[in-house]
Amino acid sequence: MTPVDPAAATDPGQSGVPGVDRPVCVLVGAPGAGKTTVGRLLAARLGVEFADTDEQIERTAGKPISDIFVDDGEDHFRALERAAVAEALATRRGVLALGGGAVLAEATRALLLAHLVVFLSVELPDAAKRTGLSAARPLLAINPRATMRQLLAERRPLYEEVADVVVPTDRIDPEQVTETVLAALDDLRAQS
Repeated sequence: MTPVDPAAATDPGQSGVPGVDRPVCVLVGAPGAGKTTVGRLLAARLGVEFADTDEQIERTAGKPISDIFVDDGEDHFRALERAAVAEALATRRGVLALGGGAVLAEATRALLLAHLVVFLSVELPDAAKRTGLSAARPLLAINPRATMRQLLAERRPLYEEVADVVVPTDRIDPEQVTETVLAALDDLRAQS
């Protein structure tokens, strides 16, 4: 894939061009799919910035997401998430990774229709290994394996709804996933 010109990636002059006035691509998927890891690799390969809305929320709130859930509740976190995603979609020009639950908001799904979205798909065994089903992930605190299974089942249709490309990540290292995403982006670019 041809790297994106970093100067062009921040120029808001053209309308509707990924990397020029919107993100090059947006990564969605369940916890443990590899959005942050693959996103960083992908951004490096393309020569563009990387942003993760979960990291932005933590910076803005001044505390980890797990603390936001405990201190303020899931509804408050989801409101912060909707705002962070809307801002990132409007202002970021590189590779953008969304939190696993971002697609739950209908308004977010509507915004994603104007973007190139890659769904990094993961099944339960790999998701469980990668997340460690840790207490740092607030939605997985009680009966983590069953909760993860339920999250995957509930969210998969939403990820598929917004995705232009689906890339399975099971039993594949992040570098190989990155190569697959790059090839898919090339294919999409060739079709347009």
